Amino acid sequence: MSTTSLTAKYRPQRFADVAGQEAVKRILSRAAAEDKIAPAYLFSGTRGVGKTTLARILAKAVNCETAPTAEPCNVCSQCRQITAGVSPDVIEIDAATHGKVEDARRLKEDVGYAPLNSRYKVFIIDEAHMLSTAAFNALLKTLEEPPARVTFILATTEAHKFPATIISRCQHYLFKRLAQPELEAHLTGVLSRENLVFEPSAVKLIARRGAGSVRDSMSLLAQVLALGGEGLTEADARNVLGLAGQDVFFGLIEAIHAQDGPAVVDVLRQVLDKGLDIGFFLRELAGMWRNLFLLRQAGEKGLAVVDLPAEETGLWLDWAGRFDAAHIHACWQMTLEGQRRVLTSLEPALSLELMLLNLAYLPRLLPLQNLASCAMPPGGGGSAPAGSSGPSGRGAPAGGPAPAPRQAAPAQGSRPVGQSQAAPAAPRAPRPGGWRPPEAAPAASRPAPVQGHAPSSAPIPAGPRTFDGFKRFASKNGEVMGLKAARGVYAPDPEPGVLRFVCANAFHVNQLRHPDKLRQLTALAAEYFGRPVEIVVEAAEGGGGDRMSPDDLKRYIDERPEVRQAMSAFDAEIIERKPR
Repeated sequence: MSTTSLTAKYRPQRFADVAGQEAVKRILSRAAAEDKIAPAYLFSGTRGVGKTTLARILAKAVNCETAPTAEPCNVCSQCRQITAGVSPDVIEIDAATHGKVEDARRLKEDVGYAPLNSRYKVFIIDEAHMLSTAAFNALLKTLEEPPARVTFILATTEAHKFPATIISRCQHYLFKRLAQPELEAHLTGVLSRENLVFEPSAVKLIARRGAGSVRDSMSLLAQVLALGGEGLTEADARNVLGLAGQDVFFGLIEAIHAQDGPAVVDVLRQVLDKGLDIGFFLRELAGMWRNLFLLRQAGEKGLAVVDLPAEETGLWLDWAGRFDAAHIHACWQMTLEGQRRVLTSLEPALSLELMLLNLAYLPRLLPLQNLASCAMPPGGGGSAPAGSSGPSGRGAPAGGPAPAPRQAAPAQGSRPVGQSQAAPAAPRAPRPGGWRPPEAAPAASRPAPVQGHAPSSAPIPAGPRTFDGFKRFASKNGEVMGLKAARGVYAPDPEPGVLRFVCANAFHVNQLRHPDKLRQLTALAAEYFGRPVEIVVEAAEGGGGDRMSPDDLKRYIDERPEVRQAMSAFDAEIIERKPR
């Protein structure tokens, strides 16, 4: 094989030779054929998709000796000079090193001179987003009304950095990533012209690793071919590029299905010891879950869209049937969402290990949708055990004993976890400005324990009962959300007595008026005061706003036991807190 760079050796010289970008090629070719050249063009897109190549082909098409023409001839002196990069009328500028305002002013002076021996003077500015703000401003008038027979072509990978005033003066063409079949066809053509034997699976692997970029794919191909040998094989491609083989993924999926943590760690150790590309490993892992999900849902009909080797389709169909569809979908979503977290982590290996173990033990973890219905002890001292996903007992460890049912029936006024709250009894007429819970139990007997509250073992102080004393007593029996921020007063007369809570705002009021909180407060108050009392919750004067302060909102969310449990189980973090 020639030692010349494959990218340079096979750079397209005609519109028809460029891989992909069909719409852009058609528009530029027609503009060259009809001699309708715009004053300025903006080519934007990811790296290696043909921006600079098409700019040079357009420069040849408008300056070819046969112009106006839809395709350059590539044999005349004009075409050969532009191809060699020595034409005095086609100026290529690297904005990364010539992006200052002084460079833009010199460019404006050059624009004023007519072409020396060409039809058009073409300025190709590569990486144009590197121009300074002053340089952009200096070029505004020139881009809008350049002299006759002058055109600008700005190429960039970051069009969002361009001022709107520049974009509005250019014909903007967005270059798309190439589809994998187009990349495979391009690489196959290069290998055929090099007279090399190759495995189609190796070409497919390099094209997938190229991620839509022709230049990246050509560089990877040259890297693998540098190994030598009689041809291109998939094994060589994986070894040189550090890519995981199917044996790694079959081992990983077997460990995940068996919920075998040590086996998952062992597979990951193999990935790391081989120096495999973690980023591409995650991409292929996400693709694996996608294929399993389609096969699980569509069966053999899904084979048409998963693009798997014929010899592996039976194995993947078998594995798809062993997983629950919800498990596959959750693994797919967690892999996609975890890619950035893994690649940007200070400890990417540990972050990847945590993600893979989460995938393996996902059926045992507490589903997020059940967190809202989980009853936590008032003090937050209990959490769902591993292998439990709620009161139903689903998600118990494989082969483990089922949890024993509780013997005690729920007391009156309580409800089982996860079931809807029964409608409270009709309340008595509320006092002005206040709100009261349902009718309390008879004064002759203590109320039965409610959900999340057991009879207190803390001593009840002797002496007069006050609101502050009640708050101290309640705090010793567990946290009641919102109670600490409340002010209030206890009035023993008239019977049965009133315990009034004054809240900071409407949000605080709704917090304490929640049926679960009211039941908990009612039981604690009856226990502390020795008799059922009436609970009144109202807002302070001027405290009727619906929004909490940012600090209160942060404290309220961060202290929620279900939020803490979710963050611990899924290695999550709170990015933003917004009131509803």
